[in-house]
Amino acid sequence: MIAEAGLAALWFAAALALLQLVAAALGLRLQASASGNDLIAAVRPVAIVQGLLAALSFALLITLFVQSDMSVLLVAQNSHSAKPMLYKIAGAWGNHEGSMLLWVTVLALSGGAIALLERQLDRATLTATLGAQAAIALGFYAFLLIASNPFMRLDPPALDGLGLNPLLQDPGLAFHPPTLYFGYVGLSVAFSFAVGAMVTGVVGPAFARAMRPWVLAAWVFLTIGITAGSYWAYYELGWGGWWFWDPVENASLMPWLAATALLHSVNVLAARDGLRAWTLMLAVVAFSMSMLGTFLVRSGILTSVHAFAVDPTRGSFILVLLALYIGGALLLFALRAGTVRAGQGFDPLSREGGLVLNNLLLTVILGIVLIGTLYPIVAQAMGEQLSVGPPFFNKTAGPVALVLVAAMAAGPLLKWRRDDANGLLTKLTVPVAVAMLAMAATFVLAPGTGWMEIVALGLAAGLTIASFAPLWKRNLLRTPLFTWGMVVAHFGVAVSLAGMAADSAFTKERLVAAVYGQPYQVGPWRVVLDGVGPAVGDNWSAVEGRVTARRDERPTILLRPQRRFYASPPTDTAEAAIATRWDGQLYAVLGEQDAQGRWQLRMWWKPFVTLIWFGGGLIALGGALSLFGRLFRTRRNARRREDAV
Repeated sequence: MIAEAGLAALWFAAALALLQLVAAALGLRLQASASGNDLIAAVRPVAIVQGLLAALSFALLITLFVQSDMSVLLVAQNSHSAKPMLYKIAGAWGNHEGSMLLWVTVLALSGGAIALLERQLDRATLTATLGAQAAIALGFYAFLLIASNPFMRLDPPALDGLGLNPLLQDPGLAFHPPTLYFGYVGLSVAFSFAVGAMVTGVVGPAFARAMRPWVLAAWVFLTIGITAGSYWAYYELGWGGWWFWDPVENASLMPWLAATALLHSVNVLAARDGLRAWTLMLAVVAFSMSMLGTFLVRSGILTSVHAFAVDPTRGSFILVLLALYIGGALLLFALRAGTVRAGQGFDPLSREGGLVLNNLLLTVILGIVLIGTLYPIVAQAMGEQLSVGPPFFNKTAGPVALVLVAAMAAGPLLKWRRDDANGLLTKLTVPVAVAMLAMAATFVLAPGTGWMEIVALGLAAGLTIASFAPLWKRNLLRTPLFTWGMVVAHFGVAVSLAGMAADSAFTKERLVAAVYGQPYQVGPWRVVLDGVGPAVGDNWSAVEGRVTARRDERPTILLRPQRRFYASPPTDTAEAAIATRWDGQLYAVLGEQDAQGRWQLRMWWKPFVTLIWFGGGLIALGGALSLFGRLFRTRRNARRREDAV
């Protein structure tokens, strides 16, 4: 009965989403009457109950996976009674139907949170926002109930399940997809805010201050999800890279780029009442990128380790939803943009101008990634086979990203409304000098380094200094938390950029047919394969290499790369062994044995590669500090107003 209860909860949630949409629409139309007021008053509680019902449905699906109920088709296809408990739970969303139920659950809970917590928007705009959120949820409820029922029964029940994809049997599955989904769905909130504002025509600083925490939260989760996913792929796939410009990787990057632009734009609107129409457009674009990513992953048109292999019918359903939501929002924007009053003006050389430049550069990068991702798909539909890989993205998006980093160093040093060039140059003297010195040192000490890596290392050094410049001559104890957030996030970009440049410029790779006892050199490390033997885990068996590595006269370290075999489903995987040191990682992968008894051994020495993920963590931390700082200030101001009354 658990499956039936979960399905019933899903149906009731869908019905409440429809009720929420109708009540919001009619309430706004009849708001001058008593019945209209009653309908508007009903929208908040309906949104809260809808979120609770969706959460109940998802909790019951997890229960089915924990109990290994093989009478449910989804459990039988994606789990196994012998799986460790972590993967039984995470397996609930490690598939198409379960991940979509997680999506709609987060969507419904977000709507409930808006209804429960939002007090800054005027009543009409809040009602329109909740109506838009209900419309989005209703489409995904229909998708689940019509095309992707996660509670479908299997008759007769399976004796046991087929198991979870071994590549997903990793703690990363418990962390990476949920954080990404919180980010994706958080952008749906920004979209609903924008639709609500366009419906009522109320766009201004108060609207931006209400929307900003939701954008910040979505951006933080997206940052965490992308950073964690990058490291998961790095150690799990055994190819030694942290980003391959895979189309589904790009599908997560594009919403992050749009959300970053939106975050900066909404700050201008909140602080200086500028960029009104642009902020609304970015909110639509950001959610459009989330919907596009959902379509790419679930349409079956991509072959990727990340993609769910599903039938094209489901992809067509999502494409229809994308056209309805995004097309409808763009039509509404076209009809209403003329009614949105222009905000306050500003000089090009000002902080607002710097943020506009930031938005434009982010938009250019977004356009490059979008074209590079979609062009092969369009070409394939027209009968041509081609691929767009890392060289294209690195050569096109890379230089624009470096210009963006340079602008990032200058932006926070500018004054609002108007600034003068001489004052800005004075503030940039030290960061520019440090950047030039770092470039010169790299050129001299590491001959042969590419120009992009040299520039990137220099900009990382300069941005490190510039990031902390807003703290100069401040009382650090009285500096607002959101200012600290900006500083930490920008410093995180500098740290990640340094790690990316170091990995690209200084990585050493070695592929050998290893003989027992023979030493091989990779970078500063002397590596020896001492032997290969069996190993057994909870639900796998493996051959495991015993690799010893020594650097200079330091103690020897032991690496144990594996080739694993999973019986359910039958799959071979390579498990990398990684040794982390303060200045980089030694990475080893064991391959096949040849006829002479030698083992293929691939090794990398990757200097300072960990800075990539450490910087990503700092960026997310900066966003979280800004979020809590803004919430703290909002609550403090509300208390002051209450005390004044």
